[in-house]
Amino acid sequence: MEEGKRQRQVAGAIQEEMNDIFRRLNLSMIAGGMVSISSVKVTPDLLEARIYLSIFQVPDPKEVMKVIESRAWEIKKELADRVKHQFRRIPVLHFYLDDTLDYVFKMEEIFKQISAEKKAKEEQSGTDDTNPASN
Repeated sequence: MEEGKRQRQVAGAIQEEMNDIFRRLNLSMIAGGMVSISSVKVTPDLLEARIYLSIFQVPDPKEVMKVIESRAWEIKKELADRVKHQFRRIPVLHFYLDDTLDYVFKMEEIFKQISAEKKAKEEQSGTDDTNPASN
């Protein structure tokens, strides 16, 4: 189902505020790595917000998610203070790990491996073709 205009507006407002809240609460830099909000999706009834977090150069992303989950009430309170005049109800916040970057890096690695194997086969077949011709 396609997102409605109001859903996109609410999601955009939440994402903008959440980025600022994460910086203010020192959640954008955890365990020597960087945490950013990659996207926000809001349910059609505007009562739930799924916040996708991109975690970069952190040894244990699950531990970072636990830290953020433990401060979820504080994050929601801060969000409510900022958007209380824009929204009738503050949505329930759910945090998810966005593994899109990991997927992209994994796919790039697979493509590099395929390319290297292809070059190796071409070089091998190229030497096989030249050997019979030289005989």
